[in-house]
Amino acid sequence: MKSGSYEIDMCHGPLFSKVVLFALPLMMTYILQLLFNAADLVVIGHYAHHNAMAAIGATMNLSSLIINIFIGLSIGTNVVVARLYGAKSAAKARKAVHTSMTLSLYGGVLLMIVGLLTARPLLKIMQTPDEILPLSCIYIWICFAAIPFIMLYNFGCAILRAVGDTRRPLIFLVIAGVINVLLNLFFVIGCGMDVGGVALATSISHGIAAGLILRTLLKARETYGITLREMRIDWKIFLEILKIGVPAGIQSSCFAVSNMIIQSSINSFGPLAMAGTTAVLGLEGIVYVGSYAFHQTAITFVAQNLGGRKYKRILKSLYSCFLCSMLANAVLGWGFYLFGYQVMTIFNPNPDVIVWGVLRMKILFTTYFLCGVMDVASGGLRGLGYSFSSATISFLGACAFRAWWVLAVFPHHRTMENLLLSYPISWLLVSTVSCAMLFFVYRKLLHTKCSIATPWLGLHPGVPRGMRYLGGPK
Repeated sequence: MKSGSYEIDMCHGPLFSKVVLFALPLMMTYILQLLFNAADLVVIGHYAHHNAMAAIGATMNLSSLIINIFIGLSIGTNVVVARLYGAKSAAKARKAVHTSMTLSLYGGVLLMIVGLLTARPLLKIMQTPDEILPLSCIYIWICFAAIPFIMLYNFGCAILRAVGDTRRPLIFLVIAGVINVLLNLFFVIGCGMDVGGVALATSISHGIAAGLILRTLLKARETYGITLREMRIDWKIFLEILKIGVPAGIQSSCFAVSNMIIQSSINSFGPLAMAGTTAVLGLEGIVYVGSYAFHQTAITFVAQNLGGRKYKRILKSLYSCFLCSMLANAVLGWGFYLFGYQVMTIFNPNPDVIVWGVLRMKILFTTYFLCGVMDVASGGLRGLGYSFSSATISFLGACAFRAWWVLAVFPHHRTMENLLLSYPISWLLVSTVSCAMLFFVYRKLLHTKCSIATPWLGLHPGVPRGMRYLGGPK
């Protein structure tokens, strides 16, 4: 990394330290994001009826389902830009950046319209109780109005991550998050609003974060800088982004769909159970920080080193990501579980709500290291170009398996413990198959040992199809 630069050269020099240097701002970014979201729940839990918290919880998985498809495209941006950056193909990298930002603008508007039209029917399908359905609709409609900002921010962050910059997104999140918390207090306590106030504060903060990212890219003079006159879609690059991004989005949506199915069963236990599990979701996101950060790290390091033809560094970076992800998830998971009752009190003082929340911690938090293995293996496959394979494994091992569990296993023993067991079992299944696939792909890559060729799309004919990328001369 150059002195005074935000970029990290992943293809040369010490590897483990650069993996940690890249991942730490991602971890801090994700933790702060979850803390700011948790602040929403704390304000609602202490200054509104418990139905308000349950209403927010009922929308979380639906929001993930609607947004994750296009967020997956931002992963395609990350991979494509990182490969071109590693291959020193500045002209094509610049086209990829402008294609991605144009896509985020059009996609954000389209996704906002779809979300607003389908939110209420989908909440009904999820068996959201009638007493909280109006509150859930208000919350999700306001949040969906900010989808264009969410898309712009995520695509901009993907571009910065591709060149090794994870620090500025952290700074932008701190600014937007503090404003979010202040607006929460103003709208909920000062103005007497409930879910509407929290949603409005969240939407405004998304707009601020998106504005900061856009300003950074417009002012940048490096390869990743954008100019308005170049904002157009290069269709060859667009198709390459789709090859990586669409399966990634589907994979993320698979987890969202399976979570919606499980949430429907959780709803059958009543509002107190919904409130308890919703409170834990904020903590669960913090435990997930290792998986998230080193998943993103694996994607970028693998993609850059594939572009730079540094194949041995691919394996070394994956080893580092596996180790760090498992360790972070285990420490955070067990830490929160051991102090579960005390932590739950912060979110909601109701003893009945606390009992349901601690039960979820017991099943999920003690086994979260499996999620770390699963996500790093998935990130490695995406970075190598095997995004479809990763999505297929996740669909079968997570979405299909959890749906089968709810329909075939849960009815015979209708307890929350039995329902939640579907999570760690699915993590084990997906991580086992993904690691085996990753080992096979990497061995195949080493055996080819070929060089970048001149065609726009692809490597030497001997390279596996999943390895093709936008390399070659400028």
